[in-house]
Amino acid sequence: MHTLFTTAGLHPRNSFTLWRETLFDQCEPIEQQRLDDSPFAARLEIAEIGPLVISRIAQRSVRSEATPTTLRRRRSEGMVCVAFVIAGGTTSLQDDRCSVQGPGDIVVLDQRPGVVASDADSQYLFFELPRSRLESVLGPTRLYTALTLEADAGSTFLAQTFFRDLIGVRDRLDAEAAARMAEIGTDLIVASFADRLAREVPRTVHGSATVQRAKAFVEANLADPSLDPPQLAAAVGVSLRRLQELFHERGRHISEYIWDRRLTVAAERLADPDGFAVPIGVVAYECGFTTQAHFSRRFKARHGLNPRDYRSAAVLADRSGRGSASGLGAA
Repeated sequence: MHTLFTTAGLHPRNSFTLWRETLFDQCEPIEQQRLDDSPFAARLEIAEIGPLVISRIAQRSVRSEATPTTLRRRRSEGMVCVAFVIAGGTTSLQDDRCSVQGPGDIVVLDQRPGVVASDADSQYLFFELPRSRLESVLGPTRLYTALTLEADAGSTFLAQTFFRDLIGVRDRLDAEAAARMAEIGTDLIVASFADRLAREVPRTVHGSATVQRAKAFVEANLADPSLDPPQLAAAVGVSLRRLQELFHERGRHISEYIWDRRLTVAAERLADPDGFAVPIGVVAYECGFTTQAHFSRRFKARHGLNPRDYRSAAVLADRSGRGSASGLGAA
């Protein structure tokens, strides 16, 4: 790796100040404070592998904090930070989760306020990945920021080993191969977090609760025309892939369930005598349809009649029922 900065040879009085300025300018704008009075030493090395810029950072005890002010100065929007601990240890705090990482562990932090405190002589690899790449599989990052991926987990060990070896052979890879290997490494990280999240609670219990939360969210948001599987997965805090699996296990597709509920509720409202005066367009809008034509087409395919004819049949049935009831009363 290419050495970008080292405190070796610097006067101890200036070393931490220069280190802090270097990280602020070259890596990420963060606030740093020393945690002890021992002579400060640090080193920053950089390696580029395809689209990844990997930093190897070695430093004495330091508290690093991302604040609202420093976050506004970030240059890389839509990215999350991944850290592989090589030596020493760190304590990470973000999204009300506090965890400790030791050698071999992995942790991810997003672009929100957070704190990382490093032990004496800590060393770690640091790089960024697109947030969308993680969230498309794992769900919102708040589920796993500052969550420790333990070194003794097979998936974590595999990801760590892959990146260390990749750094070692990067000079023997052409641009296309480097990009391909970086993508494989990203997949390993995503798989490691998926494995860790799967061990949080029993899968079957968690799955049933998740489906129930998803169905409740659908009922509460039928009027939202943008409601779709990705939004639903984010709302209940799981990856889209996992939510699809849970619905498939119950013989349904997510989109199919959403449309079925919209059309079922629409039919109930059209047949409700208290709502006969409500315009059909309003019913369509309140069930998440953006146009009455789309609503009519979907409704007829589902119920065999267009919305107007369906309501007319309901009106006739209601009048017939009332008439029968009146006749019985008169008899």
